[in-house]
Amino acid sequence: MSFTSTQIIITGLAGLATAVGVATATIQSGAMKQSNPPLAESPTTVINPIALVEANNPEPGQPEPLQVQTQAPESATSQSQPPNSVALQPSLIAGVSPQKVGPVVVTPPNSGCKISMAVVSDPSPPLNVRSRPQVTDSKIVGKLPNNRFVSVAEEQNGWLRITEPPGWIAKNRTESSCSNVNQQINFRPGGDEAIVKGRIIGGGSHSYRIRATKGQTMTVKNRKDVFPLILTPSGKVLGNSHQGNETEWTGKIPVTGNYRFELDSNFRGYEYEFYVRVR
Repeated sequence: MSFTSTQIIITGLAGLATAVGVATATIQSGAMKQSNPPLAESPTTVINPIALVEANNPEPGQPEPLQVQTQAPESATSQSQPPNSVALQPSLIAGVSPQKVGPVVVTPPNSGCKISMAVVSDPSPPLNVRSRPQVTDSKIVGKLPNNRFVSVAEEQNGWLRITEPPGWIAKNRTESSCSNVNQQINFRPGGDEAIVKGRIIGGGSHSYRIRATKGQTMTVKNRKDVFPLILTPSGKVLGNSHQGNETEWTGKIPVTGNYRFELDSNFRGYEYEFYVRVR
């Protein structure tokens, strides 16, 4: 059978229309599948793969296993740890206690206060006594050996005016202390211990205060020759600290308040150091 050119064109157009129709139907069918997924793919019916594991499905009457919880991928810094591992802090590990807080060291000031006496301590003795509080335009009116105690009448711009021999000496070539000290003891955060140490040069009194609560136990240990006088907030002597030969005292705090440790000097003074704990 032979076809004319007109029939061939009509047949081609008909085939093309059929192909277009089939393609359109296929696209619509795919869109319907995407907008209406099968019930088995909905979130409420997705089968949990963990439920298929035999160990997570015990027989009746058997204890239930631990639940396994899936986790998101960890960062690169934690990939070296085993899965589902718990990083324990040092304080949570059995047998490991938190780091102990050491005692705070308390010392008296040596400036900004009245100085009544000093001790000569010159790296190149003897120490020059000058007519004026300066090196230039002043005369040397005397010399002092090391360890010589001198009475101080005045302090000016790093110089001390002494009474014997009359004149001025450089303060940084002496050792001196404040005549009177009244200082608070504050423990470190989490701590309950303190070491108080200093020196009284010449006459004077150094006093330290510490806050304590009724029922706490206070321990005081002497670490030098002089034991401090322990006074209650009302000024009463605590224990036997007034006898002068004590090395240690421990007792219960009778009342809440500021307790004082008093150190009174003789003429030349002394070094002192004591330990205190309140817990």
